[in-house]
Amino acid sequence: MQYRQNPKNGEMLSQLGLGCMRLPKRANRIDQEKTNEMVRYAVENGVNYFDTAYFYSGSEEALGNALELIKAREKVNIATKLPVFFCKSTEDFDRFFYKQLERLKTDYIDYYFMHMLSDTQTWERLKRLGILEWIEAKRNDGQIRNIGFSYHGGRVEFKSLLDSYDWDFCMLQYNYLDKYNQAGLSGVNYASKKGLPVFVMEPLRGGLLAGGLSAKARMVFDIVDKKRSYAEWGLRWVFNHPQVTTVLSGMSDMAQLAENIRLAETATANALTKTELKVYDLAVRALNETTKIPCTSCGYCLPCPQGVDIPLCFASYNESYNGQYFKKLVRYYQYTGHIAAKQSDASKCTQCRACEKHCPQQIPISRRLEEVRSRMLTPVVKPAMKLVRKTMQLNK
Repeated sequence: MQYRQNPKNGEMLSQLGLGCMRLPKRANRIDQEKTNEMVRYAVENGVNYFDTAYFYSGSEEALGNALELIKAREKVNIATKLPVFFCKSTEDFDRFFYKQLERLKTDYIDYYFMHMLSDTQTWERLKRLGILEWIEAKRNDGQIRNIGFSYHGGRVEFKSLLDSYDWDFCMLQYNYLDKYNQAGLSGVNYASKKGLPVFVMEPLRGGLLAGGLSAKARMVFDIVDKKRSYAEWGLRWVFNHPQVTTVLSGMSDMAQLAENIRLAETATANALTKTELKVYDLAVRALNETTKIPCTSCGYCLPCPQGVDIPLCFASYNESYNGQYFKKLVRYYQYTGHIAAKQSDASKCTQCRACEKHCPQQIPISRRLEEVRSRMLTPVVKPAMKLVRKTMQLNK
């Protein structure tokens, strides 16, 4: 494993961090046994940064259990996040924080985030609740070692937030498709110039840049190097930036973990050639031709009051433009339970818009779900699904 120095405190952090939002699951719950195996393998191969959050369902407990089992707490850095939007009083800070310590089976957090701190107004609200005094007390007690924030928003607001407090670190979404979206390259450079370590999330855009590329985008990469996986192309692009300290990858199986660790052992900053960098530009052009909805499947829009699986609907919609429309249509109905007793497809949306205020990508979700419904629930499909449900006696 290669390491990059945290310019703020001198720590050497693995340039690959294990994001725990997409841990392996069984029966819709995190598979603790497989998680133990992944965490052990990651630690043994030099990964020393693990990222989770209060609202990553079951993630904090699973990580805490795994680290306790292999007795690795002192070998790694744990990063987790305060759900700032749910903090309505000063007491909420402690309520969430101590629950996190309990879940993680630890008495301190190495890197503590203000989760999705995307505007200065929210930060000012937290300050009025006493967040500055609370942070200082936790620092003095040794319960928080570093304080920072994760960000989804525009460039101007990102710089304002960076200037609003003496942060220890920041995290933003960054990949070759988002070079000029959200905080983007200018945000990476600004944070780096201020001497902050920069953690990157969504390096593969929720898997889009690994397994969801259009045929044209895949062809662009294959012409240069057919042996290199699309995930490797994506991660190498982020590793190429010397301003980036650690790249978080949400891995859900051992194969992904082993491949990413292998890559992190060889990929270095400023290693991509001019020809390779041009390839990314061509791939972006190809992707923009077919990617209709910029959803990263982060899941912050969930749960939907009506049970709509919003990320899955958007992923299916995007994939339906990459060829094999009928096959993708069948999978959409299979995955959204349209032929089961409980549906989660776009047709269940009531336009309440409860989801939209939580979307990091600022997608007009209700309107886009209507587009999904129109494309996927065609006049031909609708009666067919009704017949299937009747045959299976699902309307009772």
